[in-house]
Amino acid sequence: MQTPPQTTDELYEALRENDRLPYGRTRTVTAEELAEAAELFGEPVPLIHALLELQEAYTYGSEPRKSPVVFARLLNLFDEQPEVFDDRLRHQLFWRFKWVAGALRSLPEIPLAALRQWLTEMRDRYEKAGLDLQPYYGQAYRLAVHTGEDTVSAYELWAGRARVPLSDCEACETCDRALHHLASGDDERALRTWEPVLAGKESCQEEPARSISHALLPLLRTGRTDEARRLHLAGYRGCRRNPSMAGEVGRHLEFCALTGNEARGLELLAENRNLFDEVDSPLEQLDLLTGVEVLLARVEALGHGELPAAGFPGRSWTVATLRAEVRERADDLAARFDARNGTTAHSDRRGARLGRAPLLESLELTLRPRALEDVAPAPAAPAPAPAETLPESPADLIRRARELDEQGHPDAHACWARLRDLVSARDYVHPDDPEAGPLVRLRADLLDEEATLAERRDAHEDAAALYEEAAGLYEDAGLTGHAVFARASAVLAGAQVPPPGADAEGARPEGAEAEARAAAQAARFTEAHAELVRLHEQASGIAPYLEARLLRLRVSACGLRLQASGDGAQAAPVLAEAELLYDFATRHGLTGQIAAARLLRATTHAMTGDLPAARAEADELVALLRTDGPAWHLPRALSLRGKIQLGLGDAEAAHASLSEGVRLAAEWPAEAVDAPNLHGELAQACMHLGRPDEALRHLTRSAELELRAGNRFDAFCAYSNAAQLSLDLDRIEDCIALLDSLLVEPDVVDGELDDRLVAQLRLTRARALRAGDDLKAATAEFVALAAESAGWDDDPGSHAMIAAETAVLLGEAGEFGKAREAVDQALAAHARDPRFEMLSNALRELARLQAHQQGPEGLTGARAFLDDAGRVADAARAVGFEAHGRSLDTALAYEHGRVNAYAGAYDEALAALEKALGLLGEPGEDAGLAGEWAECVRLAGVVEGVYLERTAPALARIGAAADRLTALGHTEPAEELAALAARLRDEE
Repeated sequence: MQTPPQTTDELYEALRENDRLPYGRTRTVTAEELAEAAELFGEPVPLIHALLELQEAYTYGSEPRKSPVVFARLLNLFDEQPEVFDDRLRHQLFWRFKWVAGALRSLPEIPLAALRQWLTEMRDRYEKAGLDLQPYYGQAYRLAVHTGEDTVSAYELWAGRARVPLSDCEACETCDRALHHLASGDDERALRTWEPVLAGKESCQEEPARSISHALLPLLRTGRTDEARRLHLAGYRGCRRNPSMAGEVGRHLEFCALTGNEARGLELLAENRNLFDEVDSPLEQLDLLTGVEVLLARVEALGHGELPAAGFPGRSWTVATLRAEVRERADDLAARFDARNGTTAHSDRRGARLGRAPLLESLELTLRPRALEDVAPAPAAPAPAPAETLPESPADLIRRARELDEQGHPDAHACWARLRDLVSARDYVHPDDPEAGPLVRLRADLLDEEATLAERRDAHEDAAALYEEAAGLYEDAGLTGHAVFARASAVLAGAQVPPPGADAEGARPEGAEAEARAAAQAARFTEAHAELVRLHEQASGIAPYLEARLLRLRVSACGLRLQASGDGAQAAPVLAEAELLYDFATRHGLTGQIAAARLLRATTHAMTGDLPAARAEADELVALLRTDGPAWHLPRALSLRGKIQLGLGDAEAAHASLSEGVRLAAEWPAEAVDAPNLHGELAQACMHLGRPDEALRHLTRSAELELRAGNRFDAFCAYSNAAQLSLDLDRIEDCIALLDSLLVEPDVVDGELDDRLVAQLRLTRARALRAGDDLKAATAEFVALAAESAGWDDDPGSHAMIAAETAVLLGEAGEFGKAREAVDQALAAHARDPRFEMLSNALRELARLQAHQQGPEGLTGARAFLDDAGRVADAARAVGFEAHGRSLDTALAYEHGRVNAYAGAYDEALAALEKALGLLGEPGEDAGLAGEWAECVRLAGVVEGVYLERTAPALARIGAAADRLTALGHTEPAEELAALAARLRDEE
């Protein structure tokens, strides 16, 4: 709070603002300041409101020691001035007796006698006020459960009584009844009792999140794993990072530990590390720490005690050290509660949780399944596993590496990786073997391999430098042919280095700038090709496999030029060079280069749009590889053929090719066959075939493989696509869980990942939150994104889109002043990079929302939004923009009709709807257009016949429209109009 409120009106507004904040320290501190400010006014009612807000902040902020103190002040005010408590304030006061009972139970230092004395006070107060005692018996039952004594009789005294206005909400009472059955060992009865809460029919501040956390294990024990998975995702989101629901978080951690999801458990633990510091309730601490210990014990039992774990602030923790600390603290808390209560209930319950065996070996909870190995600190990228055992001696290993390298065999990479480890060791002794050659040659080989790997990561500048260094060492070793090829590789790698000042990854130059960049890039490849030809001509007497590689570099340079320029005329040089490579490789029996030449030819045909020729070439290539090999080229060939088949509209054939490619790729190192791309292409084929769930599996698999290869940008792009697809499939909780997992990755948190990609992930998450009806969280994220995207000078269109969506969400929340600010930002960005249809839709929706929510009082603001939409439509018309659906003018006229109708301006509404009907024209065969026309007629009929009471013309309008629709075969909208006509006749 920046400045204290100066009037009671300002105080009430500040209290309302604070009520919108999530529970936690910020809200609590502000509530404390507002309570202090309220005392200065010297009026009891504002102070009562401020104290009620403060007690709520303490209760739901997990500060039970302070809640009873505030309530005592409220009770004193009631005793001194009961007349200032209206019915609502009086209800609030008596309701919160239960809050104090809960706070006292959660503090082991409060004697049991004091807890019982408080319940007696509650009973006496209720009786004196003439209130039913069912809420008292509910608290007596909760105390019995807490101590573990006389629970059956206490349950009967409470559950047998009818609900009253001061009873806990139905969802909370349902949860207590279900927990009673659960404690007696009856999972099925507990789940039947929970059914309305788990189905979302009953809810409150803490429900259904509280019930879900308790129901997860019974659901597993009764075989309802799919429901458990779904509810875990939804329920966890309802309690994450919330200090007052720390116990619920602990049970979600326990669920992860018992379903083979230990890695997700550690991830969720890290996400909730704030709870170690912010939870002030000993009872919530005990519940949380027990769940944490279940998880940590499981991880340690699996042999991962040295993994890092998020724990208490002030030091770094491993799983093992945190578990020891958690065990000590939780044991102490359980002992303190048991000592206070004179029972062993808490130690017994804690022991039962810790003693549970895993319920499932593996349950896939999210779209991003992870193992404990995936959360270990990232070591150097592991060497790819070879298909055969590597030779033991360095000399044999060197010979084998060069033999495989000459063939282009993927297993050469494993050999080079092993040799790199050997050579880097201090005690390495190079073999005195003529076939192994001198150490300088081996060092050159290793540099050449390192450069190749850098190229795969698109680190072209690093690759060029490494190739040059390797070329110098090859020359020192007297290997001219190898030196020429390394230098040629440096030339092509250097040509792919972006020039200084080029935009970062993800930027989109347009127009003349884009054309100039493409021309400059094409020129670089032209120069590179000329240099490659020169190097080739100067090289004489080199080994055929090296000469073939030089020819392949020449083809690649021409292909890159074609790709950069987009000029189909550049295809001929590519095909000519590919023919040279094919002829040379055929003469020398180089099967790998024969396949490469045909692959390049097929790719060139595809790039120039000649898909039939590309498919024929790809079919021949696949047939050739099946018979002559090499086998490791087959997955790439199938990938290309699948893409071509998809381009030709043959999704079934594409799916078959790509599925075979994925199956064969599993036999080779992922990077050698581009397995991530195969899965990505197969996902596209699945979408064309209407198999979105299968597509989702392949997208996530593609992302996982990219991550393992260290390609984090590509991995997150694939995950972004998976998140959007899951949202499209209405798998909202899957979408949110995936994005939550990604957004807590260290490089995302530290700002090391591409900021636009992160923004896209957050935008998808915000849309998913909105789709899941979590409007508060969605609005907060949209507002933050709108503020950040305002600085995207290179992409105002995206800011316009985000700001417009933000404005609509603010409108849904009734905050039209803030919505106006957001939409003004959108309009300003739209002026620089138009988004006609999207902005028009947002403006019309804002107008509708304001008129619908505020009626006549909102008409001026609503019409201002529509005026803006009119200017957007005028600008769109001027540039010839055509909307995807109905025209912007038609949609605007209809919205004028609806807005004026909401606000009671019925003559204006009818005139606008008649204009919309004129713009729509007469309905025809198109069912969609007929439906829009019918809806417009229906609303015009309601305005004319019901609100303007002009029944006869309304009936004539509706009857003619119904006849017209019936004649065209649009029976459903015709029947709806007929029903409206019947209603109007009945009301005459």
